Amino acid sequence: MSEPAPAPAAEPEVAGRDLAILVFLNVIWGFNLVASKVGVQQFPPVFFTALRFVLVSVVVARYLRPHPGQMTRLLWAAFLAGPIAFALLFIGIANVESVSSVAIASQLGVPFTTLLSVWLLGERIHWRRKLGIFLAFAGIAVISFDPRVFHSLYGLMLVTASAFVGALGVIVIKQLRDIRPLELQAWVSTASVCVLLPLSFATESGQWDAVRQAGWGGWSSLVYTAVAASLIAHTTWYYLVARYPVTGLSAVTLLTPIFGVGFCVALLGDVLTPKMIFGSVVTLLGVLIVLMRDRKLVDTGT
Repeated sequence: MSEPAPAPAAEPEVAGRDLAILVFLNVIWGFNLVASKVGVQQFPPVFFTALRFVLVSVVVARYLRPHPGQMTRLLWAAFLAGPIAFALLFIGIANVESVSSVAIASQLGVPFTTLLSVWLLGERIHWRRKLGIFLAFAGIAVISFDPRVFHSLYGLMLVTASAFVGALGVIVIKQLRDIRPLELQAWVSTASVCVLLPLSFATESGQWDAVRQAGWGGWSSLVYTAVAASLIAHTTWYYLVARYPVTGLSAVTLLTPIFGVGFCVALLGDVLTPKMIFGSVVTLLGVLIVLMRDRKLVDTGT
């Protein structure tokens, strides 16, 4: 008589501290939509993104170290998560009127990441998390059907493409071993500078005029996107991706559009319609189900 198959390994518990950190990252990314829109109104979008990573590179350059045996995968991760995803995102932001729509479309990265992690990494999701992700995605879909969201189709297509590329980047990052978050951030920022500066000068104009004429809002936005969104939020995100299953982390990032829409309504004057409110409630319900699928996810252990 054959022995029973071993039970699958339990997923790592999300410590209460890390859960709180992840929620705070969503606040940073939510406000980053406002900062990004202000920035691309004063700088060409690819140039603005390149300047962001120039600032990041100055801080993390000393962490740029080779990793023999992983360089091909590391470079793929850097180019996907850096210049490709961010160029598409910021050009998309520059081509939409309602930034709230970017908050919605960018969350397509959640189903992209979930599908890719299941197919490529072999991660498993059980029915409660499937239900939570379904409800969260359904809420995003309800918001997306609002006519205001699809008003700027070209920009939204670019944001959607950015979400897919970013999801691929997360999958590749998940396969890296023994690379510290700041080392990864150094490679991402270096790849971004090397690609985005030449791309800007090849496809855009008015860069130096923008530098001379930008006001405090433009420069503050640049510093915020570099320091808060990249150095703090993305570096911390890389740390969490290395510790926990991608599917669970991605579901929690559905809080980003909720914060983003709120900031856009309060600071940019975006209109929050009943359909968007209903969709936001459904999304939050889905996130809650994912977090509460069992008590381990809200344990406050170290």
